[in-house]
Amino acid sequence: MRKLALTTLALLAATAAVLAEGRPTRFWNLTRYVISEFYLAPAGTENWGPNQCQNDKDGTVDPDERLRITGVAPGTYDAKLKDTSGRICVVRNVAVKTGEIFSIEERELTSCTP
Repeated sequence: MRKLALTTLALLAATAAVLAEGRPTRFWNLTRYVISEFYLAPAGTENWGPNQCQNDKDGTVDPDERLRITGVAPGTYDAKLKDTSGRICVVRNVAVKTGEIFSIEERELTSCTP
């Protein structure tokens, strides 16, 4: 019985991983402003990738909108964003997982320049 339970759990975990690979990785904007630029860099570096806002039809991410993230492997990243208020903010150590949604909330925007 125990062996059957372990086998079932292993199959469920493998199925979940396969399903996640088919879904897009997305960023969920939980800030107060529209984001016009959004970049990711491996944590602790300044190697910013392309502006992910270019993946959106209008080139921006509204509050409570989700943005498809492309060309980024799973890992821990620093995120840099520019919003329509003119702020440029960096959020450190954001976990990005394949097929999952990650978010940044207004209260996380502590490292900003006007």
